[in-house]
Amino acid sequence: MDETEQWRNMASAPRDGSRILVTVRSSEQGPAEVDMAYWARADQFGEEGWRASDSSPGRIVEYAEPELRCWMPLPTAGRGSMPTPWEGDDVPLVDGEGI
Repeated sequence: MDETEQWRNMASAPRDGSRILVTVRSSEQGPAEVDMAYWARADQFGEEGWRASDSSPGRIVEYAEPELRCWMPLPTAGRGSMPTPWEGDDVPLVDGEGI
């Protein structure tokens, strides 16, 4: 598996507004799923945090930090399919855990 196609701990996710894939934790609303999200600064739509708007056109979805398990960069063009949600234990931090 290519390094860019691996799930990573949310603590290492970019907070520069770039779009990434995230695993949304399962809840009473349904099973875990993959969504495209980005970090947004505070604006007229709310406080800073993780948002998604591409999956639900015309609607901005805000995710609380605990709702997201892990992330990965967007796949390169031509990739066959969307990755499945991470179902294992939380993805550990590789560098700097516990800082």
